[in-house]
Amino acid sequence: MPLTFTLDPAITPALRDGILDLWTDVSNAGGAVGFVPPVSREDVRPELVRHFVGMAEGRHRLLVGCDETGEPAATAFFAFNTHRLQTHWVWLYTVMVHPRHQGKGYGRDLLAAAADAARTFDGVDAIRLTCRGGLGLERFYGSCGYKEVGRVPGAIRVAPGDDRDDIIMLLPLH
Repeated sequence: MPLTFTLDPAITPALRDGILDLWTDVSNAGGAVGFVPPVSREDVRPELVRHFVGMAEGRHRLLVGCDETGEPAATAFFAFNTHRLQTHWVWLYTVMVHPRHQGKGYGRDLLAAAADAARTFDGVDAIRLTCRGGLGLERFYGSCGYKEVGRVPGAIRVAPGDDRDDIIMLLPLH
């Protein structure tokens, strides 16, 4: 069953807790969303709060995909650039699909919904994101239309002796 995507949903306690659980579960399954397992909800909570603060300040927007039960199954956060010479593109952060939904095409659906949403943002011509090397994420994003436009070798230290490339991807919207 397809996900139902909502841009800028009302942040209810149930949605907040659902996103917190989603982020924790994705992290603990090895997802490259800012943490290395094991993590708890309390480890993730400060990052989620930072995203919500960005939303309250108008710097971030949230796209959430809910499954048939209404639970958050996928998310992506948009971050707007404040520098006047870079307002024509947005960042896409914390792109994730719950592990129980992997392999259903929901990642592609999420990225398509994110592109559709970004096309409605005034003056935005592209989406930029970064991904952690070593997981094949750049191939997945590439299959969704993103192009690798940069790579910083060893910029992400997952563990001592385990440095990964920080890969910069771009999706033109026109």
